[in-house]
Amino acid sequence: MAVDKILLVGKHFEAQQLVRPFAEHLYAADDAGDVLQQVGILEPDLIVFDAAVPNEAVIQSIQSLRQAAAQTPVIVVRTEAHKHDEQSLRQIGALDIVFGYEDVGRLGVIIDRLAAGETETDDRYFVEDCPPSVSIVGKSQAIQRTLRMIRLVAQSACNPILIVGETGTGKELAAQAVHLMRHGSDSKFVAVNCAALTANLLESELFGHVKGAFTSADKDKIGLLELAGSGTIFLDEISEMQPDLQAKLLRVLQEKTFRKVGGTEQIECKATIIASSNRNLLKEVEAGKFRQDLYYRLSICPICLSPLRCQTRKEDILLLAEFFIRNSTICPEKTGRIKGLTKLAAETLLRHNWPGNVRELRNVIERAILLEASDRIGTSTLILHPEHFDAPQVVEGFTVGLKDFSLEKAEKELVKKALEEAGWQKTRAASLLGITRATLYAKVKQYNIQEPADGALQPV
Repeated sequence: MAVDKILLVGKHFEAQQLVRPFAEHLYAADDAGDVLQQVGILEPDLIVFDAAVPNEAVIQSIQSLRQAAAQTPVIVVRTEAHKHDEQSLRQIGALDIVFGYEDVGRLGVIIDRLAAGETETDDRYFVEDCPPSVSIVGKSQAIQRTLRMIRLVAQSACNPILIVGETGTGKELAAQAVHLMRHGSDSKFVAVNCAALTANLLESELFGHVKGAFTSADKDKIGLLELAGSGTIFLDEISEMQPDLQAKLLRVLQEKTFRKVGGTEQIECKATIIASSNRNLLKEVEAGKFRQDLYYRLSICPICLSPLRCQTRKEDILLLAEFFIRNSTICPEKTGRIKGLTKLAAETLLRHNWPGNVRELRNVIERAILLEASDRIGTSTLILHPEHFDAPQVVEGFTVGLKDFSLEKAEKELVKKALEEAGWQKTRAASLLGITRATLYAKVKQYNIQEPADGALQPV
């Protein structure tokens, strides 16, 4: 199905080839800055940004459109290498994302939905006064309280800012919301996981180093504090930072300056510093694992994120599940086909304790989308504990009964099903199963799972 007028933003011929079959009339804008003017003249039914248009330019264009009350749907083409852009693009209001110029089928599905009138906004997933640039799903009391605090802190001069909450509650999303409200999308948001780097490497990453500061320092390096400029640096899991580095960070917070490793020049720190932790920092202080002075310097006006099992948050569970079903891209061929949950599946989600919170819920929904054959997710594909099967499961017609149930048989069938759904692409199958690619290869070898002879081997 085609739409009448499509405005393509970008210069790539591959993008024109991708979009042309779906447009009665195709118009082009070389520069993202021309979009608002072109929309006023052409009144297109759809805007498509090609993969060469930078993410920041796309976001700025969409913001300009929405500020001008232009509701033209936007589809953005990205490459697989820039898959991390997806969240920010959806947050800002992109209708959908297409990965790669070859994904004609995916674009066709999206345009079919558009032509069928399925362009309703996702407003029902957010509180009424949630800013368009902030995509924190939920309408519960807990979410309303969190958004009020985010707005209060963002509009203040509070710096540093502390965000606390269990794993999977959305601390980085909250940090991005503070950043967007305070600085807008034009400034940089730089994130670093303090638990992922050794103390020496983290220090070099944060502060940078001068040539000759240590053996492998063969040239000057700009640190993330400097790179963030007047934007935001997000220090995720700050409780994992080593005590000596905590002391150096404290000095930055107090003096607003720092020196590169091995350097003597004082560099001004202009960035908003946001720290997060999934631990109780006060208890970490009492245990001697976190500096008391740093804790009190950070804890000016903490933003606290409630877990899903909290009574003031539980009403968001089904809303989040519906949002993930609607926006999942894990199986492009199933886009729009799965309409929701069965009643029993919904009850199962509400009964679960969600130790992994929103991240766990998303994984459960995406795994169910992968396995579900009907148009509604049922209990048979709602696998809450993929690491073990302690109850009978049904996977696409394969039933594990009590009499013939075995962990090995169930695991083999699940691995095989994931590979089939992923088109035998190992990386994608591993992602669907929530395991590493190395673990997947080991399982394939262990169970001697063979790809059908008519399939082309996909090594990644």
